[in-house]
Amino acid sequence: MKKILNCSCTKKLTDLAPFLLRVVTGAIFLAHGWQKFTGGIPGVETMLAGMGFPAAGLFAVLLVFAEVVGGILLILGAFTHWTAKILAVVAAVALVVVHLPNGFIGAGGYEFILLILVSCISLMITGPGRWSVDAKAKRK
Repeated sequence: MKKILNCSCTKKLTDLAPFLLRVVTGAIFLAHGWQKFTGGIPGVETMLAGMGFPAAGLFAVLLVFAEVVGGILLILGAFTHWTAKILAVVAAVALVVVHLPNGFIGAGGYEFILLILVSCISLMITGPGRWSVDAKAKRK
């Protein structure tokens, strides 16, 4: 039973966990931000205005910037704590404003954005891991 509970992979691959979480979470934000960017900022502004956001034009630019640049920074593991914090705010707003009313699962449900939010919080707490720009800068 002890062998089953103590998988050797946990000792050998501990650096892989934050790397995978960072890269996948960053890629999701980058893809969503890029989709908004190529679809046009005016469309994002219209969407935000329809949800009642004040200064929808400004928030549209900030949202696209946060998702694209934040996604890239997470993938690289650069400024990870602050990037994850900003993206957690983006995810929390999306959770409350867009997805929460749709229930946990189903069309527009909040299960996916909740996972993204928790991924950002996890990266804020644990850090980017050894395979990151942050770790390389810290070693110098």
